Amino acid sequence: MRHEAGKERLREKGVNLFLFSCASLSILTTLGIVGVLLFETVEFFREVPFIQFFTDTQWTPLFVDKHFGILPLLAGTFLVSSIAIVVALPLGLLAAIYLSEYASPRTREVVKPLLEILAGVPTVVYGYFALLFVTPLLKKIIPSLSGFNALSPGIVMGIMILPLVSSLSEDAMAAVPNELREASYGMGATRFQTATKVVLPSAASGIASSFILAVSRAIGETMIVAIASGQQPRLTLNPLVPIETITAYIVQVSLGDTPAGTIEYKTIYAAGMTLFVLTFLFNGLSIWLSRKFREEYQ
Repeated sequence: MRHEAGKERLREKGVNLFLFSCASLSILTTLGIVGVLLFETVEFFREVPFIQFFTDTQWTPLFVDKHFGILPLLAGTFLVSSIAIVVALPLGLLAAIYLSEYASPRTREVVKPLLEILAGVPTVVYGYFALLFVTPLLKKIIPSLSGFNALSPGIVMGIMILPLVSSLSEDAMAAVPNELREASYGMGATRFQTATKVVLPSAASGIASSFILAVSRAIGETMIVAIASGQQPRLTLNPLVPIETITAYIVQVSLGDTPAGTIEYKTIYAAGMTLFVLTFLFNGLSIWLSRKFREEYQ
């Protein structure tokens, strides 16, 4: 009996060690990524003033007349992401309300997987869809629209992240106890009033988290903007003209034409660190909002 107990304890220790190693590997990988970004970013800022990086309105590190202002890339990133958010958040929330409160179980079993299929489509397919289908379609409505622009990839990016919003929001709404719905119906509320006045506030933490995660996904998207938005960094809020985002610039430099170790090459690490900080802040905001709403509605 003692021998069997000893073998069981040894087996448990082995399992614990294996699981700890898996967790440590993910943490070490993250630390490695942050370490590389931080080291190369520090090397970049030894040659380029920090103030110039965040105040210069031109980004031309690959030109003879070099400027290292990240503002045009930030403007392009936020412009495309804002368009995607305007498309994805309301449509995703409405889809979640329908699936959670109106759709029959049979309909939900069919519609939800179909929505989630959109999340499995390669982003390069979305990019060419934006360039070859959406842009010509929009040009018929807006003749002044450039062949490369922010509007088309923004709309398609919104379609791409729509399943993220709808699926996570629907999961949060489905977790609301049915007792709350029944109490609302018992007081004479309609289904729409129950959905908007009872279910949505109760699921606010999960819905807010889905919104923030969708924003982070839009900011970090690469292939759609690299293909359909152009590679012209400019400080503008006009969605009809070509722009360049942080991720699209990283793709441009990573093609291999820029020698490694040069200041031009190091710009991708500074841009990558900027993107990392932005997504980190949004993810932190998601966690904070989730905890805040959970405390308010407990």
